[in-house]
Amino acid sequence: MTDFNRHPSSYHHWQLQIDGDVAHLRMNVDPAHPYKPGYELKLNSYDLGVDMELADAVQRLRFEHPKVRVVVVGSAQERAFCAGANIWMLAESTHPFKVNFCKYTNETRLSLEDASRNSGLKALCAINAACAGGGYELALACDEIHLVNDNNSAVSLPEVPLLGVLPGTGGLTRIVDKRKIRRDRADVFCTMAEGLRGKRALSWGFVDAIWPKSQFTDKVQTRAKELAAKSPSAAKQGITLAPIHAKVDGGKYSYQHVQLEVNAETRTAMLTVNGPSGPQPKTGAEYEQAGCSAWALQCWRELDDALLQLRFDHEQVGLIVLKTRGDRAAILQVEKDLFANRSHWLANEILLQMARTLRRFDLMARSLYAMVDGEACAAGAFFELTIACDRVYALDSDKVQFVVGPLSNGALPMSHGLTRLHNRFLAQPAHGQQLATEQPTLTAAEADEQGLCTYLLDPVDWSDDTRIAIEERSSLSPDALTGMEASLRFGGAENCDSKIFGRLSAWQNWIFTRPNATGDEGALTRYGAPESAKFDWRRT
Repeated sequence: MTDFNRHPSSYHHWQLQIDGDVAHLRMNVDPAHPYKPGYELKLNSYDLGVDMELADAVQRLRFEHPKVRVVVVGSAQERAFCAGANIWMLAESTHPFKVNFCKYTNETRLSLEDASRNSGLKALCAINAACAGGGYELALACDEIHLVNDNNSAVSLPEVPLLGVLPGTGGLTRIVDKRKIRRDRADVFCTMAEGLRGKRALSWGFVDAIWPKSQFTDKVQTRAKELAAKSPSAAKQGITLAPIHAKVDGGKYSYQHVQLEVNAETRTAMLTVNGPSGPQPKTGAEYEQAGCSAWALQCWRELDDALLQLRFDHEQVGLIVLKTRGDRAAILQVEKDLFANRSHWLANEILLQMARTLRRFDLMARSLYAMVDGEACAAGAFFELTIACDRVYALDSDKVQFVVGPLSNGALPMSHGLTRLHNRFLAQPAHGQQLATEQPTLTAAEADEQGLCTYLLDPVDWSDDTRIAIEERSSLSPDALTGMEASLRFGGAENCDSKIFGRLSAWQNWIFTRPNATGDEGALTRYGAPESAKFDWRRT
């Protein structure tokens, strides 16, 4: 089991300092502590372990330090801000690990942007030295980028000229979509191994400010204080985030509210998510008292961890079968209370955590089947999980109900900004909006009429039909399914976030399997060797 839990007291690679309403998060990668043995993390290069600490730091700023309004992301090393993802790590990793690593990295970047948009936590990146590849991609996820104006400090995305791959954690997309840099200048920048310094980096829009080295620290601190003053503190004190642990017995993971059972033989995983039991907080103040043990936070953090376990530890699982359990009225009451208190900082953060976990679920490179049987709780956010699946199998029984909750009308958006109901009914947007607004309770037959399930099955046929469906799906090409699902899940217009993941799933996935990158004479294989890479020059 991969342990995604981290804590500032045991960080190897980051230093988190809280100074009133400003936090300083400094990268100081320990070369001797790679995620896996076999490579050295030189020049603040990063791997999955470095990213786990960064994800933890961003999460703790949101929940444990709501007073912080600005985080200054910098480096504790004078010679390097960040050299990007460690190339030796990439060269030695399996293909699935490469792609999942890039996906996790980008989800962490997106959480930083989400905090800026929805929590009032601004990020200022202070680049004091060379900043390349993934280091500049981290900078691009911040609200402002400040650069030392000297002969050594530069920003660059050198993957194309140096590695024969591409910036897979959103860099290419962010420079044109987010920073809106001219395409011709972006083309020049992305093929310059040395990158841009000082005045040109500023005039072309790759940074927001440049400062002489003697003034850099003071100017950055002054700007951080200015940004903090524009966004009043959400609260003086946060809550403590306890680690998330599951009891593991073979392929079975048992959390408090989530169970995950992996069947390696059939390449399937049964994911069961349980609703709240017992009294739950009703106000923001009560949620503060309950802390991280409240169901609305604990359950969704557990689900998030279970999804990551599937990604990194069970690469051959191709189908996730979703089951929801619990009291429909109880989960709906929790959501109504959270939504009514969404102006409270903690209620807001819990809703945002639910939304981020649902987006991670959307982005799983696995087939997703929802089984809505007689014990199912397809209500509220569990209804969102249900319709997020590629197929929904519903039992034709009076015990089955689909209940649209208060969060389905925009509180839990997908990566491309649409609600799941809007995404489901692109040809009938008024129908999707009506369901979101009226929040009906529907029998299985009514849900089928309303277009909310794929198959409505008679009780006599349920066991055989669902078994056959699972067996058929598991027998299909995993590559073909990944491409199909990634194309079908996100309908309508794209935005920056969905473009990043679409290009990661398609272009980088493809490039990483090509001999030009990973063949015996490919760029990653030959990296650091005296011989240059040999390319197949055909363009496809």
